[in-house]
Amino acid sequence: MEQTAGMPEKNKTKPRFSITMPKGTDPWINISVAVLAVFGLLMIASASMGIAVDSPIYLPFTLIKQIVFLAAGYYAMNLLARRFTLAFLTGPTFGTWVLIIGGMLVAACFFPAAGGSRAWIRLPLASVDISIQPSEFAKTMIILIVAAYTGDVKRRFKHGPDIWKRPVNIIGLYMIIVLVFQRDLGSMAVMLMVGFVCIEIPSHPQLRRFQRTMATLFYLGVAAAIFLLSPLGEGLIRLLPLQDYQINRIFSAVNPFTDQYNTGYQLVNGLVSFATGGWTGLGFGNSVRKYTRFPAANTDFILAIIVEELGVVGFMLVFVPYMIIIVSLFRYAFRMKSEKGKIILIGVATYIVIHVLFNVGGVTGLIPLTGVPLLMISAGGSSTMSIMGAIGIAQAVIMRYKMGEFE
Repeated sequence: MEQTAGMPEKNKTKPRFSITMPKGTDPWINISVAVLAVFGLLMIASASMGIAVDSPIYLPFTLIKQIVFLAAGYYAMNLLARRFTLAFLTGPTFGTWVLIIGGMLVAACFFPAAGGSRAWIRLPLASVDISIQPSEFAKTMIILIVAAYTGDVKRRFKHGPDIWKRPVNIIGLYMIIVLVFQRDLGSMAVMLMVGFVCIEIPSHPQLRRFQRTMATLFYLGVAAAIFLLSPLGEGLIRLLPLQDYQINRIFSAVNPFTDQYNTGYQLVNGLVSFATGGWTGLGFGNSVRKYTRFPAANTDFILAIIVEELGVVGFMLVFVPYMIIIVSLFRYAFRMKSEKGKIILIGVATYIVIHVLFNVGGVTGLIPLTGVPLLMISAGGSSTMSIMGAIGIAQAVIMRYKMGEFE
C-alpha cells in the first residue's frame, strides 16, 4: 500500500534493531569479530579448568558471564553500527556522556582494590559479584573526544591552544584519575598512546606546533622507557613513584629468573608454556601450566595457554583476525576526507594494536606486565563490551561513508 500524502515516514531516522549487522558495514570485520569471540570463549573454557579443580562452579559461572558479556557487546556493536552518526559528536548529549564516563572513573576509586588497583566498580547482585572497569570505556571515549573537538575544524582561533585545550584537559583528567587514584598504569598507558595517535591526525594549521611538541615528547618517553629497561636503568627505577608490585614487574621483565618462584613466577610459567607449545601445541584442553596455579591463566596470560595447547597455529588464529580488522580500518580511513571519520577508524585500530602489543609483550617478557587483556579473547566484561562498542562505531562510520553521507 502506498503511503498517504503528508504522512511522515516511520523508522526513517531510527532503524529497527536486527540480529544481523546492517548492510553497508564491512563483512570481513564482522567475521573477524565473530571468530575472535568464539575462539576466545573456547579458550576461556580451557584455561579455566585449572581453577575449576578446586571450585567446580567456577567454570560454568565464568562461561555464563562471558557469554552474557559477548551478547551485550554484540548488541552494543550492532546498535551503534545502526545509529551512531558523526553529528552525535557535535550534539548536546555528547558532553553528558563525557561527564558520565568521568563520573564512573571517580566512582571506581571508592571501591576495594584488586591486584593493586582501584579500577573496578563492583555490583553485588545476590551472591554474584559483577565488576565494571570504567577505564576500558574511557579508551573509546578518548577517541570520540579528539574527533569531536579537533576533527574537521575550519575556523581559525584567536589563540592556538583554544583548539586543543579542551580535549587535552579532559583526557589529562581521565589519565590522572586512572594513574594516581586508581593506580592502573597499564590502562593509563593505553589511553595516552591512543590519545596521542588521534591528536596527530587533524590537519588544522593551529595544531601543528602542538602536534610536533607531542611527537617529540612521545619519542623522548620511548627512549626513556628503553633506558629504564636496560641494566643502566635499574637504580632509577627504584626512584620512580610506582607501587612495589609495579617495580617488581619491571625487574621481572628484565630477568624473570632472578626470582622465579616469587615475582617472576607468572612470567616464567608463561615462557615455559610458549616453549612447550611449539608449532602445533599439546592439543586443545591439554595444557599442563593451567593446573599449576598459574595466575591469570584465563585473563592476562591466556595467550600462554593458547600457544601451549595449539602452538603457533593457535597464535595465528588470534593474530590473523586482529590484522584483518586493523588493516580494514586503516584502509577505509585512508580513503575518506572526513577528519572525524579518520580519527575514529584509526583510533579504534590503535586501541586494538596497543592492547595486542602490550599483552603479547608482557606475556613474552619483552616489556613489563601491564595487566592489559587480549581483547575479545581474555575473560572480562568491560574490555569485551568496550572494544565491540568501538568497532560498532567504526562500522557506522564505514557504512555512512559508503552511503555518501560524507566524503
